[in-house]
Amino acid sequence: MTATATIADDNAVSTRRVSVARGYRFELVKLVSQWRIRLLVLACWIAPALFVAAVSLQSTLPSDTLFGRWMHATGWAGPLVVLGFAGTWALPLLTSLVAGDVFAAEDRLGTWRHLLVAVRSPQRIFAAKALASLTVILLMVAGLPASSAVGGVVAVGNHPLVGLDGHLLAPGDAAFKVLLAWVCVLAPTLALAAIGLLGSVALGRSPMGLLLPTLVALAMQLTQMLPLPVAVRLALPGYAFIAWNGLFTSPEQIGPLLIGIAVSLVWAVTATALAYLLFLRRDFTNLTYDNSGRRAITTGLLPLVALVGVTVAVVGVATPSMGSGIDQGKVQRSVATAFAHLYRMQTQQLNRPAVTEAQLRATAACNKSGGHVAPQGAGNDWRCVVSWHLPGIQVTGTAIYQLDVTANGRFIADGDGPKEVNGFFLVRTPAGDAPNPLWQFDGNVELLHTTPKG
Repeated sequence: MTATATIADDNAVSTRRVSVARGYRFELVKLVSQWRIRLLVLACWIAPALFVAAVSLQSTLPSDTLFGRWMHATGWAGPLVVLGFAGTWALPLLTSLVAGDVFAAEDRLGTWRHLLVAVRSPQRIFAAKALASLTVILLMVAGLPASSAVGGVVAVGNHPLVGLDGHLLAPGDAAFKVLLAWVCVLAPTLALAAIGLLGSVALGRSPMGLLLPTLVALAMQLTQMLPLPVAVRLALPGYAFIAWNGLFTSPEQIGPLLIGIAVSLVWAVTATALAYLLFLRRDFTNLTYDNSGRRAITTGLLPLVALVGVTVAVVGVATPSMGSGIDQGKVQRSVATAFAHLYRMQTQQLNRPAVTEAQLRATAACNKSGGHVAPQGAGNDWRCVVSWHLPGIQVTGTAIYQLDVTANGRFIADGDGPKEVNGFFLVRTPAGDAPNPLWQFDGNVELLHTTPKG
C-alpha cells in the first residue's frame, strides 16, 4: 500500500502543470541566453551615450532632426534626438527581433511537443512567452533614454532646453518631459510587440512573421507622410511616435498624444488577443504546421483591418477634423509665438535691454506659394513675415522666414533676412560667437484645435 501510494503521489507531481512564474523564468532565460539578444541589450545601454556624446562634440549638428540643433546647448536634447530615431527604426526592429521570433523559434527547432509535455498548458506557455518577450523589450527600451541622457549631460551639461515654441524649459522640467516622452512611446511599442506576437504565431517559421512589426511600422510612417485627414492620422497606432512633440510646447498639446496612446493600447490588446486565439487553435501534432493558411488571414489580418475602420470612425466622431489641421491662422500663431520666445533669447545673448513677449507684440503674416493657392496644408512653399515692436522705438521690426511644414504639423522656419536678425548662423556676443536662435528654428502646429494667444 505504501509503495502504491508513493507511485500515485509521484505521478500526481509529474503531471502537475508548471506555473506561469516558472514558465516565465524559463522563457526569459532562453531569450537572454541568445547572443543576438545580449548584443541588442548591450547596444541599447551603451551605443546611445557614445552617439550623443560624439555628436555633441562635433562642430556640425543634425539640424534637420528635431532638437538636433540644440545638442551643443544642453544634454537633454540628445535623448530626444535618439527618441526620434528610435521611433522610426530602432523600436520596430527591437520588437521584430524579440516578439516576432519568440514563437517562431519553437517551430524552427521543432520543440513544441517537448514544451507541451513539460508545461502541459498552452495558455501558460503563451503567457510565459509573452511576458518574457515584454520584459526583454522593456529592458532594451529603458536603456535608450538612460544611456543617451547620461551621454548628453556628461558631454554638454545639465542646461535648459529650448522647446518647440521657443520657450525655455528649466533643466529639471526638461528632464521630466524627456522621461515622459519616452514613457509615452511605450504604448506604440507595445502595439508593435503585440503585432510581432501575432506574426510569430500566425506565420510560424516563415521569416515574414519576424519582419511584420518592422513592415507595419514602415507602412504607418509612409501613411503619415500622405495628405490625410487628421482623424485618420490619429487613428493609427504609429502616431504616438510623433505626438510626444506636443509635450514641448506651452501650453502642452496633449490631445493628439492621449488619443495616440489610447489607440496604441487598443491595438496592443487586440493583436495579443488574436495571437492567443490562434495559438490555442493550432495543431501541435503536425510538425509541418505553420499556421499560414486561411485561419491566419481570417483570425489575424481581417480583424486588424476592421480595427482600423473602427478607430477612424471613433476618432472622426470624437475629433470632427477631416481636414489637414494646418491652416493660415495656426501657422501664423505658431511662428509668432516661437519668434517672440527666441527673440528674447537673442536679446540676452547680445546683452541688450530685456524685453517681454507682451512688449514685443509679435505677429506673423503667412501665405502659401506667394498667395496663389489656399493657405492651408503641408508644403515647403510657406512664407511668413514676422513683425514686432520694441519699447521706445517707433519703427516696426520685420523678418522673413521660409517654412517647410510637414503633414504632422512640424515645421522648420529658415531665416531670409534681415541679416542683423536672422541672416547668419552665428551672432557675435560679448563671450564670443554663438549660434543664432533666430537663424533657423523648429515649431509645431496644433492639428486638433488652436489655443489662442494670451
